[in-house]
Amino acid sequence: MAPPDLRQHETKTQMDFLGSSLLVGFSVLLGLNQALVKIVNDGLAPVFQSGLRSICAFLPVLLYALWARKRLSVSDGTLGWGVVNGLLFSAEFCLLFLALDYTTVSRVSLFFYIMPVWVAIGAHFLIAGEALNRNKILGLGLAVAGVALALSGDLGNAPPGAWIGDLLALCGGMFWAGIALVTRTTPLANSSPEMNLLYQLGVSAIVLTAAAPLFGDLLREPTLFISIVFAFQVIFVVCIGFILWFWVLSVYPATHMASFGLLTPVFGMLFGWLMFDDPLTLTFLAAVCMVGAGIVVVNRPAAKRLDKPV
Repeated sequence: MAPPDLRQHETKTQMDFLGSSLLVGFSVLLGLNQALVKIVNDGLAPVFQSGLRSICAFLPVLLYALWARKRLSVSDGTLGWGVVNGLLFSAEFCLLFLALDYTTVSRVSLFFYIMPVWVAIGAHFLIAGEALNRNKILGLGLAVAGVALALSGDLGNAPPGAWIGDLLALCGGMFWAGIALVTRTTPLANSSPEMNLLYQLGVSAIVLTAAAPLFGDLLREPTLFISIVFAFQVIFVVCIGFILWFWVLSVYPATHMASFGLLTPVFGMLFGWLMFDDPLTLTFLAAVCMVGAGIVVVNRPAAKRLDKPV
């Protein structure tokens, strides 16, 4: 299969095999990444790790974009929105990395990746042709009920302050949804995925690094192994993964794309269980099923008569 042309911006109405394959692979990568972030938190403070990751990823992404002759411009009307997306990106990863200090990988995977719910709500108001219908409202109700159950249910042997991490992850997912919506509904929709990512990395590198000292010591117990894990995140998650994610977002319907986020918490829970022996109580698993069912219903294809332009 030929690699995707990342310069393509022709919007499609349905997810195809290429888009599906990329999103499944990205879901596996992100599910693993939550566990890797938690490992690196042992050596680098969470906010400092997040800022340093943006710093390290900025130059490789820029060099790739220049080498591949991708369209890069800050004078095409996207600068202001690029800064907005960078601030959303900063908030998203600040909250996500802090959340992994308080709670388990499995719980973060559920609360953070409920992002498709927030996308569906925002798309109703902001994106033509993606309005909420009866099925979507039912799905949103199921997903929200699942989150409520997970927040109020048995935590098993999760850390005492797990609820703090749960809420941080939940809010982080809202900022991620904000990025998806801003990317689709502003001049950034006409910007290249590489430029979009450079905006976010550049702004977050400054914001997160400047804010890191406010959260305590920058270094904890860094080791060679932690450095290798950190390098993997920079290269494969940020430099490669997010460029592909933004490309898919620019081509495929937002709610159809977001539905694949359902796979990430599954992989996240799997890696959390395998690597950290995360507790998976019956209440939590029931909540996961409710959230998953809700996201499936939210993203069920609408009847043809609803797809006709009005």
